[in-house]
Amino acid sequence: MNKFVQLELFKLDPDSHAATQSKVIDPRSGTFTDNMKLPIHRWFRYSAGFSAAWVEQMITEFKPQMILDPFAGSGTVSIAADQLGVKSFGVEAHPFVYKLAKAKLAWTVNPSHFLQAATELKKLALTLKLKPSNDLPDLLKKCYQDDNLADLLNIKQAYFDLAPSYTENLQILLFLAISAILRPSSHVGTAQWQYILPNKRKAKTCNPFDALDKQIALMAEDMNYLQSIAKSSQAVFLQEDARTLKNIPHHSIDLVITSPPYANNYDYADATRLEMTFWGEVKSWGDLHHVVRQFLIRSSSQHAAKDRLLLESLVQESILEPIRGELIPICQELAIIRETKAGKKAYHTMIAAYFNDLGLVFHALRQVTKSDSNLCFVVGDSAPYGLYVPVQKWLGKLALAAGFKSWSFEPIRQRNTKWKNRKHNVPLQEGRLWING
Repeated sequence: MNKFVQLELFKLDPDSHAATQSKVIDPRSGTFTDNMKLPIHRWFRYSAGFSAAWVEQMITEFKPQMILDPFAGSGTVSIAADQLGVKSFGVEAHPFVYKLAKAKLAWTVNPSHFLQAATELKKLALTLKLKPSNDLPDLLKKCYQDDNLADLLNIKQAYFDLAPSYTENLQILLFLAISAILRPSSHVGTAQWQYILPNKRKAKTCNPFDALDKQIALMAEDMNYLQSIAKSSQAVFLQEDARTLKNIPHHSIDLVITSPPYANNYDYADATRLEMTFWGEVKSWGDLHHVVRQFLIRSSSQHAAKDRLLLESLVQESILEPIRGELIPICQELAIIRETKAGKKAYHTMIAAYFNDLGLVFHALRQVTKSDSNLCFVVGDSAPYGLYVPVQKWLGKLALAAGFKSWSFEPIRQRNTKWKNRKHNVPLQEGRLWING
């Protein structure tokens, strides 16, 4: 099929970028929201992250030779670095989110080849007649009307049939495109942090083939745009553990920009459960631990409970020595409060495990960063069961113990200021933890 027909099929509008970018004003460094208006970044809505425009400002200011994001998520830092022609490493432990980032970093594919592959996929999907079967996971049955679910299953089958004939980059681009239409095609709601709400109904639901047309056109448009200003991707993206960074060369990094999971009980494994269920990577909520959660920083009570952690053992870890005297009383009080709560959430072990993990991260970062490096962590403090935890202070102490020279904290915004039942008098904050040397 020639290029003209492909562009018509997917309604590609090369002139829409200027209008899109002009809407991005006053970027907020602690939020991903503005990224959903930016080329490449907007391909998939992954809530955890920060402003790409702010990352570009930091890269321009510090002029690094090599930048690292050890909690890379869906690739914000590496995409921003690509746009500026700067080399980067991205590390992400979540297997599904890693795939999303790899797809975004495949922006170098010829847009005409991408459009042709998408056209073939859609054409084949329209000929298939798969119907939802009784053995489908319950989550899919709850989230889709039969017609939309049948269309999505046909699109998925067409992908599986055609993928072996495509390059790896084309495969992963199409994988992202299909993943990105799953929520617009569902009639159920999504919470702010992307948890699926099967009992909440949306006012508008997209037809899967219409949603695919729109997504493919947007992606091809963004590929054209970035290829007009950048020659190639300078990113190396790795699926591995930020607590070891085993494949990052020692003393190679001069700027780190990242945002680790907050110690706020958000279950990152659950954020993409709908997509992973659709692709057959998990069958139920119970599968999430061995498929995803076990590889992540221990920042949720579900993780701590599943691992059956013991507080007495955790607090004796040598990595926690710099904060042990402050950590133990808070964890012990959380253990007491826990027994008075119906849910009995394991916040006491989660908090200890969280700081142990971040201490290991700082030691790994000390090995891979240069002596004059700069690190910026976008972090938020925490108050499980209303008990305040000074996250930025403890992380700063752990960084010094790992061998860094200094730390400071720059507040961005206050959070939960309307929370009336908290036991502490410190408003929760989000901000930038700066670490030097």
